[in-house]
Parts: sequence; structure tokens; C-alpha cells
Amino acid sequence: MRQEITRAHKGWALDSVVLMNDVTKMMKEDITSPPAEGVYVYGLYLDGAGWDRRNAKLMEPQAKVLYTLLPVVHVYAINYNRPEASNLYECPVYKKPNRTDLTYIFPLLLKTSKEPDHWILRGVALLCDIK
Repeated sequence: MRQEITRAHKGWALDSVVLMNDVTKMMKEDITSPPAEGVYVYGLYLDGAGWDRRNAKLMEPQAKVLYTLLPVVHVYAINYNRPEASNLYECPVYKKPNRTDLTYIFPLLLKTSKEPDHWILRGVALLCDIK
């Protein structure tokens, strides 16, 4: 996707393009058309944390709930460095629950009211498949 967006914008260099994302409040059924730029991603499950849909941020998981379905995520690319913010957790996305470098895909930035270290110590990650 970085390469496609770089080609679409004259003067952009692939080395300076980074992925960004917004977690929407929409579910799959609410999407009727593709975004103007980027992609919508659906079907990611949070492991080790819950999701506050009203405030669109990470929260502590509910008791006895192993995985929480994340709403639709809009992933797009920008032409400068990713913003450094203390309220963003760089959450790794894996293909399977078996977390290895072979199943790692990319990181998504998730809003949080706690320090990102809190979620790192909990081992919070997003999974494409929970089986």
C-alpha cells in the first residue's frame, strides 16, 4: 500500500512514506464504499485488552473475555514521520495467535489513556485469526 500511494502522489519518496491508521466507530455492515485513499481493515481481534467503542481507545479487558473484535480500521499512508505521542500504543498485528516473526504483519497505532508501557507489559496484540 505504501508503494501504491507513493506512485499516486508525484514527488513522494517511498522511504519517507509511513503507514498511519484511524480506528473508526463503524462495523463491517456500516461500510458501503471504499475510502478515497488507503484501505479498510476488518476482522482484527485484540488479545490482552478491550476496546472502548464510545471513546475509541484501549481499555482493560472484561472478565473471561479472551478476544475483542476491533471495529473497522482505516489504514493509509502519509509522507512524513509518524507523530510521537504518549497516548498511542504501537500494537503489533499477527496472522495467528502463535506470535513469531513469521506471523508478524505490521503495527497499528491505538489510542490509550494509559502509558503504552502498560499495554506492552500485558502483551497486547492484534490477531487476524484466533483459531
